[in-house]
Amino acid sequence: MKTIFEKSNNVDGINVCGDDVVQTTAIAQEYLRETEIGLPQMSELEVLRHYKALSDRNFCVETGMYPLGSCTMKYNPKVNELLANLEGFTSLHPLQSDEESQGTLELMYNLQEQLKVITGMDAVTLQPAAGAHGEFTGMLIIKKYFEKLGETRKKVIVPDSAHGTNPASANMAGFEIVQVKSNAKGQVDIEDLKTLLDKDVAAIMMTNPNTVGIFEEQVLEISRLMHENGSLLYYDGANLNAVMGYTNPAIMGFDVCHINLHKTFSTPHGGGGPGAGPVGVVDRLKAFLPKPTIEFDGEKYYRNYDMPDSIGKVRSFYGNFGVLVRAYAYILMMGKNLKNASEDAVLNANYLKERLKRAYNIAYSEKCMHEFVINGEKQKESGASTLHIAKRLMDYEIHPPTVYFPLIVHEAIMIEPTESESKERLDRFAEVMLKIADEAETNPELVVSAPHNTPVKKVDETTAARRPDLRYTVEKENSNNGKKE
Repeated sequence: MKTIFEKSNNVDGINVCGDDVVQTTAIAQEYLRETEIGLPQMSELEVLRHYKALSDRNFCVETGMYPLGSCTMKYNPKVNELLANLEGFTSLHPLQSDEESQGTLELMYNLQEQLKVITGMDAVTLQPAAGAHGEFTGMLIIKKYFEKLGETRKKVIVPDSAHGTNPASANMAGFEIVQVKSNAKGQVDIEDLKTLLDKDVAAIMMTNPNTVGIFEEQVLEISRLMHENGSLLYYDGANLNAVMGYTNPAIMGFDVCHINLHKTFSTPHGGGGPGAGPVGVVDRLKAFLPKPTIEFDGEKYYRNYDMPDSIGKVRSFYGNFGVLVRAYAYILMMGKNLKNASEDAVLNANYLKERLKRAYNIAYSEKCMHEFVINGEKQKESGASTLHIAKRLMDYEIHPPTVYFPLIVHEAIMIEPTESESKERLDRFAEVMLKIADEAETNPELVVSAPHNTPVKKVDETTAARRPDLRYTVEKENSNNGKKE
């Protein structure tokens, strides 16, 4: 497909600077452009057709299934978009006074209260702009807590199956990372954990269900061990979509948690953002939350800056407010049916796992929660690796699942269908995966050379990551030597 520069045919779409326009004198002559700006020129209709054609090449959840494990790419209801674009929200300036922002503050306060119920936490901040930002905020709160106690604890324990942001966030907050092993069930190895505990351990960071899609059966024992050591527990809320209404981080014994609104509560992930990662804490940690918190005195809502022990502000203004509106709308729309979302997500994952187990190796035999991990080692023996399988899925208009994560599973393929997908979609995904497994055995070159039907065919991922080509350079004839530049 040609770029819009290549399609340019010197036809004016909108001409705002004809010969009859009086030239401005407000700008000094030395700053006025004397050469052509170099932008393409096309009619308005041709511009629209060009960008519509480009948009048709994009893949999104409205295009097809998006089974990215650990990402919870559920459908984003369009009513949420409508509400987030209400004039009262989009036109309000973040520097307006509390008196002029009562509707906005009320929404944020109510969302905080709802997230407190869902997580079991005693206080919530909405400031963090993403899950990893929430992790970092949580780690700063834990650090401040021990400083207030007069203790200097330097270590944070992280499972070997953890999201990569966990150790990164803890390290950014100044902690040393200690890795705890997983057992044969894919869960935290309690005996290994016991050997790591000492008075230098500030916390453990855990996801439950964990990153292999298995519920940590011994989470209460882990909580007991950590608290007896004077340590805290941090809950990575990436997989909260599996347990809403059945349990929560507080019941499991966690002290701090973050919630990915762009996962569990159906707000868009965007092009890597914006998301939102609210953080909840138990009562003894709420004094350390970022300021301001949103409070209600019985008559009006206000931003409370009177927090002497706060870790400070972690995000400008209200945070990613448009995301907060969307999440609030989703929670109100679902009500007590949030529990059903978890039920359906878990059911869908187990259904797919059962359908795929005859063709692929299942990483862990335990019943999964909302996602599960298979591996492509059987297919790799025929020459088609996990990456090749992922590329082949694109030919069937299915977005590839998460691959090569978690790192403790070789040739990992991590699948999360979410509750959004119908049985018909699940069956088609299973049939395609089974067909690819058959292709890998009977015609591996077909899989290895995939994708075949996409606008961009097979690419060199290493070169694309290290030497991205992000800028189009217009070729033009050099009048001096006839060469293109």
